Amino acid sequence: MYGPLRPLAKSAVRSTAISDVFETSASAAQLFARPGGGERAIVVHLDLGEGDATETVAEFTALAESAGAKVVETSISRRKAPDARFFIGKGKVAELAELIAAGELDLVLLNHDVSPAQERNLERALQCRVLDRTGLILDIFAQRARSFEGKLQVELAQLNHIASRLVRGWSHLERQKGGIGLRGPGETQLELDRRMLGLRIKQLQRKLQKVRKQRDQGRQARRKRELPAISLVGYTNAGKSTLFNRVTEASVYAADQLFATLDTTLRRLELDNGQELILADTVGFIRDLPHQLVEAFRSTLEEVAEADLLLHVIDAASPTRDEEVRQVEAVLAELGAADVPVLRVYNKVDLLGRGAGIVRNGQGDPVEVWLSAEAGEGVDLLLEVLAERVGAARVRGLVRLPPAEGRLRARFYALGDVIEEQVDDQGASLLKVDLPRRDLDRLYRKEGLTAPLEPIEAGGV
Repeated sequence: MYGPLRPLAKSAVRSTAISDVFETSASAAQLFARPGGGERAIVVHLDLGEGDATETVAEFTALAESAGAKVVETSISRRKAPDARFFIGKGKVAELAELIAAGELDLVLLNHDVSPAQERNLERALQCRVLDRTGLILDIFAQRARSFEGKLQVELAQLNHIASRLVRGWSHLERQKGGIGLRGPGETQLELDRRMLGLRIKQLQRKLQKVRKQRDQGRQARRKRELPAISLVGYTNAGKSTLFNRVTEASVYAADQLFATLDTTLRRLELDNGQELILADTVGFIRDLPHQLVEAFRSTLEEVAEADLLLHVIDAASPTRDEEVRQVEAVLAELGAADVPVLRVYNKVDLLGRGAGIVRNGQGDPVEVWLSAEAGEGVDLLLEVLAERVGAARVRGLVRLPPAEGRLRARFYALGDVIEEQVDDQGASLLKVDLPRRDLDRLYRKEGLTAPLEPIEAGGV
């Protein structure tokens, strides 16, 4: 499907009718009658007075290089507000047109999300492929998706992005044409393409729904085996996959580039104290992550929302470390994972010249681990903290419920974590439970209890 620099590999299953149409069309670029792509690119950023643009431009340039573009120039200009027609203004358009006419550029990359009309106006004026931030990230995801589910997710995001640009891309087909005897009712080409895209989107959604059910079944099976789930999250290129490989001795692809891996990988990990857990490596986040990707990857990212503990891997050497942390926390909130316990893991301490270590709060609980996944320094400290946190993540004991709390009693049984029940002289139910602390806290919040009932004899398993 549509991929501005490289089309998505034709690996996903297509229906016969849609396949025939797209195969005869040769490529998405021909479908849209847009200028051809290329590798020599200029990165364009419009400074709207929102702060220092240096870091954001550097990150976007790294994104472009990850997509395979050769960035030959960077342009930063200032405006009080975006231009309604071109977004970047007529003067900048004229400047870019000169560079393109001289044969120095093949591609214009905008570090912003622009409207379909603005993107089309720029391509008409420059006679050059123009790609905004969302389009570039979608292209990278199209290159990196490896699993069947990942390819379906990326294609769905791409089609949703294309759907909003069909009117502008097919402007020459918006009305029916014909001579005498050829006029009459019928479907325009634009309407046909809209309908085909809609059919393909529905087909992808059905396939992803099946994959989601399979994931839910696997998650339930792990719950029955009482295996705690821990997910690695963090900004892209923070070192999640490197740490995952170091801890689990896996061979997940890891490289010093943005979005090196997309597909979620699960591995069983046994700690020194005999405790087993499931560790999940997830896709990295980035500032202004396109909403289409968050939606498309929601089934994959549910591993994050359902985890018992999140390891927030942070690039300790990054000059924009604090901003990256805020961006990750914003995405976690969007996924409904804001209440999941978090352990911060500061990676790449070898680049800072400081040693590994554990940081604890006033109660003595570990809240940070500083390590180097590449060098292996401090990884043993992380495993030590995991053994400590996982043991305390479950609650085993008695919960006393007054007779009026019948609904809460039913919810405990629905979780399947009630081992035994007794009734005292006052009619209160004494439930012997064994469940994750997070499930207990979530259950109390759903029932609207202001003061959660504390289990008797609570503690680590």
